Amino acid sequence: MRKLKRLLLASLGLSVLPGTSGCAEPDVAVVLTESEKATLLEKAYIFTLPLMMMDATARATTNTVKANVSQAPANQFAHAQELATAEFKNVVTPNVDTIYSQMILDLSKDAVVIELPKTDRFCTAQLIDAYTNCVDVIDSSTFEKERETFILTGIDFDGEIPEGMKQIKYPTSMGWIIIRTICFDKADEAKVHEIQSKMKAYTLSRFKAGETEEQPEGIYREENILIPSKYVLQLGMQEYFEQANLLMADNPPTEADAPMMAELAKINVGPGLKFDSSVFCERAEKAWKALGANIVNITTGQSMAFFTQNGNWSYMGRPIAEFGTEYAYRAFISIFGLGANPVSVAVYPKTDMDSDGGRLNGENKYVLHFEKDALPPVEGYGFWSVTAYDSSNNFLIDNEIDRYCINDRSDVVYNEDGSLDIYIQAEKPEENTANWLPVLEGEFHLVLRIYLPHRAVVENEWKTPILSKSNE
Repeated sequence: MRKLKRLLLASLGLSVLPGTSGCAEPDVAVVLTESEKATLLEKAYIFTLPLMMMDATARATTNTVKANVSQAPANQFAHAQELATAEFKNVVTPNVDTIYSQMILDLSKDAVVIELPKTDRFCTAQLIDAYTNCVDVIDSSTFEKERETFILTGIDFDGEIPEGMKQIKYPTSMGWIIIRTICFDKADEAKVHEIQSKMKAYTLSRFKAGETEEQPEGIYREENILIPSKYVLQLGMQEYFEQANLLMADNPPTEADAPMMAELAKINVGPGLKFDSSVFCERAEKAWKALGANIVNITTGQSMAFFTQNGNWSYMGRPIAEFGTEYAYRAFISIFGLGANPVSVAVYPKTDMDSDGGRLNGENKYVLHFEKDALPPVEGYGFWSVTAYDSSNNFLIDNEIDRYCINDRSDVVYNEDGSLDIYIQAEKPEENTANWLPVLEGEFHLVLRIYLPHRAVVENEWKTPILSKSNE
């Protein structure tokens, strides 16, 4: 970390020693050394990155006139229609257990009403704020009635809550809802579509006016055709912080953020402030590019304490999605897993090594062994799955039987003692093909998804399965 800081300072033409440079000073009552400015610039970038990622995601996702499978105007649902296959290249490490519905929230002018149906399967709605913190998770399988109605209110809402609606208060004006509905197989997609058709959303004003059938059209703009992470990471310093300051005005930091905001105000980063990149001298953009190039290493280094190891598997643990003031971890997840669930909803152990520490490669054959009564324990309609991905691109692996995971719904064959062996290899086995998870003849990795995990999983008391080379 010290080396990265020196690289940043060097790109500014600075050293870690206090000094003067003749650059403009921020319009605040404090004089900063160049080292202090560099430190604050890094902190400001880390703090605001999730907010900027959310904004770019919102712009891209709402960039349509009418709702489709991946986009919808603000405050309307977009419903995916099918499970991912090897042809799916929209996002890396795609989930092949659930079909997604999503909605970008704009609570700046009106509250939003959503209606969700009771389900007899896993179906959760994750409500995320502008800083990627999880506001709430709604599990529709627990509803007492056939449908429940919720009203999502923003920071300026002071109206009355209609009878029968459950209020969820958002701390920001911008938000995101991600609904994950389990889909058992291709034939089950129609059932998921039926569930999706019963998900409704409209503003409170439209609800009061009885205008709940027709959805208003959105706006399409060429400039909003973007890949969020690529767009944000290439912004210039001035443009980046001008936008971040505007976003913070509508999406204020929390009381817990006050100490950090007091620090960032020294370089005019914060709601209502006017950022001026000239305080970082004429080499500011070079320094900014150096910071952007190193942000992954910086946030990874500061997030390692939150990685949970279990056997030769590891996953991103608490406080994921409930970050508090762990700003570097929040920024790291915004780059690599925007919209991640809290561990109470799901954990995602991953491995690219076998039990002997060797890298997973399809030139070998492997057995993933679960002991009797040691399958991943879950609550309610929770479930688990093991999915294989090509390590060169993080996409699903094309194979002759179109099988991308083995899960607790798979028609596998158990051993006589009740244990389970999953055969992970490129070549089709002669026996037990029901237990075969195909991979490529190259490096790959596995993700073990556990939804609605039992307390033993959350507390890291349950032991992950053993992945070893086959003797065959």
